[in-house]
Amino acid sequence: MRQVTIALSDPPAVAGAGVGVHGVVRDHDVFRLPDLWQLHLYGYAAELVVDGVVHAIKPGHLSLIPPGAEVHYHYRGRSEHLYAHFRLPGGDERRVVPVMRDAGDQAPLIAASLRQAIAAVPDTRARASAEVWTVLWRIANLPVAGSAHAVVAAAMEYIDADLAAPLTVPGIARAAGVSHNHLTRLFRAQTGHTVVAYIRRRRLSRALHLLRESTLAIPAIAAAVGIPDLQAFNKVCRRELGASPRALRASGPDQRRG
Repeated sequence: MRQVTIALSDPPAVAGAGVGVHGVVRDHDVFRLPDLWQLHLYGYAAELVVDGVVHAIKPGHLSLIPPGAEVHYHYRGRSEHLYAHFRLPGGDERRVVPVMRDAGDQAPLIAASLRQAIAAVPDTRARASAEVWTVLWRIANLPVAGSAHAVVAAAMEYIDADLAAPLTVPGIARAAGVSHNHLTRLFRAQTGHTVVAYIRRRRLSRALHLLRESTLAIPAIAAAVGIPDLQAFNKVCRRELGASPRALRASGPDQRRG
C-alpha cells in the first residue's frame, strides 16, 4: 500500500490524539486499528511497514494509514511522534495521497495543528476535529517533490509573490528549478494555460480587487500589478475586463478601504 483515498467533505471524528513515545522498551511494534485512521508526524528515523510495503521514516515525514491496515514499526532507539486517530465520514470531496510523505516546510504548521488537537481532546472534540481536518487538507495539497505539480506550484508562488516585478518566463523557470522549455510544457499540461497568460490573469485579478476595494490611485495600482504604463494598463483592462480602470472602480463597492 503506497497511496490512500481520503474523504474531506466533512470534518473527521477524532477518537484520540497525543504524543507517542516508542523504542524504549522494544524496537518493534505491530498493531492494527480496525475502525480508525492513523495520522503520524515523525521526529525520528525508523522504518514503517504497512500491509507489507516498506516506508522509510525520517524527521518531518508524516504517514496516513487507513483503518484495518496492519502496521509494523522498527525503531532505532527512543522515538517520539505526534498522532491522531479518527474516523472519516465519507463524502464526494476525495483526494488520493501517499501513505508516507515529507511534510517539508509545512511540518511546523502541521505540528502546531496536531498539538492544538491534542490539547483539545477530550474536552473540546469539535476543536480537535477542526484541527485534524485542517491537517488533512494540508496533506492533500502538499506537492510531491520533483513532480510537475511541485514545479508549477513553485512557479505560481514566485509569480504571485512579486506581480509588480518585470516577470519573465526564464526568470520564473530558474526560480522553480527547471528550464524555460520544461516549465512551459509543465505549466500548460497542469493548467491548460501559458505562463504569460497566468501572469496576465493574476495581474488583472489583483488590479480589479484594488480598483474596487481600495482608494489607491489608479497609477499606483498599475505599478503594483506590474503594468506601470497607464496607456497599456487602460488598454489591457478594456480588453480583458471589459471597461476602463476608472469605470471598473465606479462599478465597485461604495465604501472602499484605504
